[in-house]
Amino acid sequence: MPSVPAIGEFTVCEINRDFLTAKDDVDKSAQESYSKILGRLYPCIPYQARDSGARSNLGIEEDAGPVDGDADQLTTSDSEPVGFFGKQIENAKTFVSTALQNLLSQNNQGSHKSYSFQGISWHKQRHWVAFIGGQDQVLVHDFEDADPRDPAVLANDTHKGVECVEWRPNAGSTLAVACRGGIAIWSANYPGNMAPVRSGVISILGTPNRGTGARWALVDFLRTGNNAPVTALSWSPNGRLLASASKHDASFTIWDVAQGVGTPLQRGLGDISLLKWSPTGDYFVSAKHNGVFHLWETSTWTSVPWASVGGSVVSAMWSPDGKVLLAAFDQTTSLAALHFAGKAPSLDVHLLPLDLPDIEAITGRHGAIERMAWDGTGERLAVTYSGAVDATYSGLIAIFDTRQTPIVSTSLLGFIRGPGVDSKPVSLAFHDNLKQGALLSVCWSTGACCTYPLLFRGHGGQLVRV
Repeated sequence: MPSVPAIGEFTVCEINRDFLTAKDDVDKSAQESYSKILGRLYPCIPYQARDSGARSNLGIEEDAGPVDGDADQLTTSDSEPVGFFGKQIENAKTFVSTALQNLLSQNNQGSHKSYSFQGISWHKQRHWVAFIGGQDQVLVHDFEDADPRDPAVLANDTHKGVECVEWRPNAGSTLAVACRGGIAIWSANYPGNMAPVRSGVISILGTPNRGTGARWALVDFLRTGNNAPVTALSWSPNGRLLASASKHDASFTIWDVAQGVGTPLQRGLGDISLLKWSPTGDYFVSAKHNGVFHLWETSTWTSVPWASVGGSVVSAMWSPDGKVLLAAFDQTTSLAALHFAGKAPSLDVHLLPLDLPDIEAITGRHGAIERMAWDGTGERLAVTYSGAVDATYSGLIAIFDTRQTPIVSTSLLGFIRGPGVDSKPVSLAFHDNLKQGALLSVCWSTGACCTYPLLFRGHGGQLVRV
């Protein structure tokens, strides 16, 4: 078992499988180590958590992030920022299945309900991260900005009950925000290059960003036809289509965003908790709270239903080549690796269990995986879990080295501990375009969004520390 950061320390980065930590903000040695390689720093971004005392526990200077009046806040005159949303995935029940081979069976119904959300998203090409910074607002931080202290805050009267965010691929600076009654589409405007606003949408421009001059604007709102919250989003890889769903609706919707037209898929698929397009666009997964999930091929939108007898899918991640889907379930510390045996549109899938014995040892067989993130190299998998029997392992993120040769295998490399007392990971996502390795951002319950460079040369090579 790799060493664990001591309670009171916080993780800063990984360099060649070595996880560097700091004891306080005065200790800058770990930051200096990775900045010599990357030529930049990734400061933690404070945001307003529900607990008003969260900031005082962080050990982060107040002027390092947004405070009232500082940020480029987009809001109507009667709208104010509110605290960070408190919804988290509910704790898993007791582990009841004996083997993952028996955990899944086609056309078998499950019953346990759990909740999943996507609270943070990295831009596909740029060093921009967007995350939910309050119940009705989203923060966008530009690490490329010459003055990176002040994120833009996206909020207005139509922007209520934010559930998830996702950057649009191949579309410059467009961000989809799932909220009550529909999907807000935001875009950055630059001097001389204004994003078009759909007719009927009331757009609000914020003050210019001091570094780039960009102003964020609400350019469209895709209404779902009722006031139910949209709780799941996924863009197609080419950025033309957007899938959305609500746990309160009987279908999910495929939007042609350019036309503003949505097509519902109504096949008794209500209570949807998760949507995820494959990186190639050929496949798609939708999961329900009752344990049923569907694997789709997107040429004719044919699907094959699967179900878990032990719990519903709480997280799902595609391999970079789109040939493997990793799924986590809310009553086990094992994963399911679904290998697509044929070429699209074939739905011939081989299911293999992927045990995580280190997590099982930490949780004493009574824990569960909560959420995952898999980086664009396919070599780093971040996993959060519940049920640690020892407080030393509570609230950590486990980082695994992963290989696909062609069957997925994992080995535990180390752990990430967040800033502050009793910090727990709320949401996490990888940036997929760091040539020196991987870049993981995490929103912590203590009110900080932190970014962790995981620097490595890749399998068979070593990154040389400067």
